[in-house]
Amino acid sequence: MTKLPDNPEILVIGEALTDTVTHPDGHREEHPGGSPANVAITLGRLGHATRLLTDIGDDPQGQRIRDWLRESHVQLDTASVRHGTTSVARARLDPTGAAQYDIDLQWNPRTPSCSEAWLIHVGSVSAILPPGGPIVQHYLARRRPCALISYDPNIRPQLLPDADSARASVNSLVQLSDIIKVSDEDLHWLEPRVPAVDVAHRWLALGPHLVVITRGDAGARAITQAADVAVSAPITEIADTVGAGDTFMGALLSGLIGLGILNPLADPVASRGALNGATAAGLEHVLEFSARAAAITVSRAGADPPWRGELQERSRSWSA
Repeated sequence: MTKLPDNPEILVIGEALTDTVTHPDGHREEHPGGSPANVAITLGRLGHATRLLTDIGDDPQGQRIRDWLRESHVQLDTASVRHGTTSVARARLDPTGAAQYDIDLQWNPRTPSCSEAWLIHVGSVSAILPPGGPIVQHYLARRRPCALISYDPNIRPQLLPDADSARASVNSLVQLSDIIKVSDEDLHWLEPRVPAVDVAHRWLALGPHLVVITRGDAGARAITQAADVAVSAPITEIADTVGAGDTFMGALLSGLIGLGILNPLADPVASRGALNGATAAGLEHVLEFSARAAAITVSRAGADPPWRGELQERSRSWSA
């Protein structure tokens, strides 16, 4: 029997950085960001005990990230801060609010100071880009017997010098994961000649218990060995799409916890069984919850996920 943590905590591993966003009219905004950091922020704002292991500098941008995490009730792992500068992501928005990214990423994480997390989330380039990517994958392989693992590939092709090596790394992470959220764009890059649903079923055969495909304003689809559920995206006015997928990812985990499908007090084997046995109705509820959270994020500038009370209030209006 796996020993359960005394203080159940979600650990998110991945980049936190400064987002510099250039709008179509040319004006710029700067704010904290990074895909895994946005997932951690979403979980913290939705009320979950969350720790982020990242790699940031001790410069003013790093301090701003530390303040941002603290304000959203996310604990920064003490191994996350090094001497030097903080990484920067430059996003350029097109007239529809879609973003194209250029990222200057430093990523060489150390082992977390606390290793009792019951759920570990990883994602984006930090899960595969050396030198940090192999460190992350080794850590996940060591922790998988006693923790659940979620993964969002969140591919950034311009940062991957070797596409074949990146695809192999993604495949390795898929095999280590229990839950995967992936965009249709990422699936097209990974498997350009294979329908997205076929890739999802192939991944399920490798070990994961749930694969969720996000399709932008076309909604999302959840696939397990026993269920296949799709929901549409809420209608909302789009400011930009920065952080939408990360918000969906955090809300997906929150929704699964809220329904008891993921249980911080249960053995990981039991939660894996619950994922396999999740009903279509339960998965539909979780997808709708996640899509509504993402819709709030796209309705305002930057990666600004909703707080739980805000999401509940907006959900009532959507249901009316």
